Amino acid sequence: MFTVASLWIPFTVTAAMGQVARNAMQRQLTGPLGTWGATNIRFLFGFPFAILFFLGVLAATGDRVPWPAPAFWPWLLLGALCQIVATGLMLLAMNERSFVVTTAYIKTEAIQTAIFGFVFLGDDLTVSKVIAIVIATVGVVVTALRPGGAKGFSDWRPTMIGLVSAAAFALSANGYRGAIITIEGTSFVTAATYTLVFGLFVQTLILTIYLLARAPGVLKAIMGLWKPSLLAGFMGAFASQFWFLAFALTAAANVRTLALVEVLFAQAVAYYSFKQPISSRELAGIVLIVIGVGLLVAV
Repeated sequence: MFTVASLWIPFTVTAAMGQVARNAMQRQLTGPLGTWGATNIRFLFGFPFAILFFLGVLAATGDRVPWPAPAFWPWLLLGALCQIVATGLMLLAMNERSFVVTTAYIKTEAIQTAIFGFVFLGDDLTVSKVIAIVIATVGVVVTALRPGGAKGFSDWRPTMIGLVSAAAFALSANGYRGAIITIEGTSFVTAATYTLVFGLFVQTLILTIYLLARAPGVLKAIMGLWKPSLLAGFMGAFASQFWFLAFALTAAANVRTLALVEVLFAQAVAYYSFKQPISSRELAGIVLIVIGVGLLVAV
């Protein structure tokens, strides 16, 4: 029987699909805006949509939202700042010779999310869940690796970049969940959307100040490309809305593991849109992802 508590499953799948679309839109803007300019789009243009989502939720639920408790702010800042750091490290990985290896280490995010959630939030971590997370993560790593890519595993630099980036993403997910569950007296939808508004505000403020100080011309270029940026911002806010709804209902590790289905969506796009064949290695990775995700949902 489908319950409210199990809504995290369709929420996560919807968020993963939205993220694939947002990434495609951002990728088209990286050329004229640079990596940080394209990254800021998801915050700068996503923030107004988050406010609209929040107003719509309040109108639909009639909830009254109190000012956040003191415990809300450390969790929120952990989520927002770690996401920026993780993104920066991921961008740095793109310039690494061992990019494939670094990416493989970044895919350990789900495992680290489970560990941090258990340590800091007391999330349930059963043997079955651990097995499911490990299987799905191995599947993603297998899918991400390319022929000859394993040569860089002996190099400490891509190892550190990948693991630290994954840790930052994991801390970010748990930080947002920690912030959401501190909000009491409202529906989970309101708590999630409330946290999203504050999170995007912090990130927009930080990155906009950074660009003003270091690359003011990029902000001008962003405004000149407001039409495609607006759509990318909407998709970013849309995906984040459903990530946060999922975080409100279950452990961040469950969400981030199920989110690995994003790899399946990306493979489907590559196959059907760009006619790129799927190798036996990629097929093996996909099978592992499906097994791991299926086991996670089953338990």
